[in-house]
Amino acid sequence: MTPLKPYLIRSIYEWIADNDLTPYLLVNAEHPAALVPREFVEDGRIVLNLRPAAVEALSLGNEEIEFNARFGGVARHIFVPIRAVLAIYAKENGQGMVFDPADEVEDDTPPEAPDTKPPAGRPQLKVVK
Repeated sequence: MTPLKPYLIRSIYEWIADNDLTPYLLVNAEHPAALVPREFVEDGRIVLNLRPAAVEALSLGNEEIEFNARFGGVARHIFVPIRAVLAIYAKENGQGMVFDPADEVEDDTPPEAPDTKPPAGRPQLKVVK
């Protein structure tokens, strides 16, 4: 099933933009795949201004958010995995949505192979046909 989070981000972004407000994205800048300007990170987080006039080539995908923007006059390419998004909200009134970081626990370790040995002290059962 497709995750709900990217759809919520897109719909809230559109709602904020339709109301002529400024969409802000709060990002976990410590996510290993996040490509954000580190000099603007505070306490492991960064707030990104997604106002249409402030960004170019904005892509709000199902797996990532990408765009080009200027930070301190320097052009940068920004890449934010959806898992790194902590909130999207309007700058002017704070309305939007905060996402629970506990829902974003990502386990990249492969599952262990099932243990084929019987537990100690227990007999192994055999199927007889």
